[in-house]
Amino acid sequence: MEHTPAMLSETHTQRILDLANQRGLLRASDLDAIGSPRVILTRMAAAGLLERVGRGLYRLPGAQVAEFESLALVATRVPQAVFCLLTALQFHGLTTQLPRQVWIAMPRGSHSPRIDYPPIRMVQMAGSAHLAGVEEHRNGVKVRIYSPAKTVVDCFKHRNKIGLDVALEALKDAWRMRKASADDLWRYAQLCRVATVMRPYMEAVAHD
Repeated sequence: MEHTPAMLSETHTQRILDLANQRGLLRASDLDAIGSPRVILTRMAAAGLLERVGRGLYRLPGAQVAEFESLALVATRVPQAVFCLLTALQFHGLTTQLPRQVWIAMPRGSHSPRIDYPPIRMVQMAGSAHLAGVEEHRNGVKVRIYSPAKTVVDCFKHRNKIGLDVALEALKDAWRMRKASADDLWRYAQLCRVATVMRPYMEAVAHD
């Protein structure tokens, strides 16, 4: 039996919808694995079957993208980025904040990466501060993110950007949940040159 163009298109459409349902976010390059032409993405978006969220990025209309998927997207495009501050706090369960942007740390002198989606906020860090306390997590893609202790210290370092109240909340939660030891906090505080700032807060938490 011959396959008409309409039948072939329906087959590709269903494959793409299934893939979008599995992955949450769909890149144009993902279609190569299922043998579907990339032009179908544009047609499906025009028909309302998919929603375009960035250059070459699509999802099902109204779908929520899992947090790790959005981090994986950034990590794929910017391998040297380390997720930090509010994004790292959320990842480690150390904040009630819901950041509207993905926070990344880049080496000093870096240009802000051009990414359509997700929206990012970049901070620059000096060499030793940028490399210290990096953890690697995998879910198909390697994601680099600061440890809880380094993240708490970074929050004090960049308190003018995120607010001292957020830094204090993170310190208290990390201490209460035993996700950061006093030794680790103090080591990173010295490295990032915020030991004097953090000392009274660390003493208060330790004696609370």
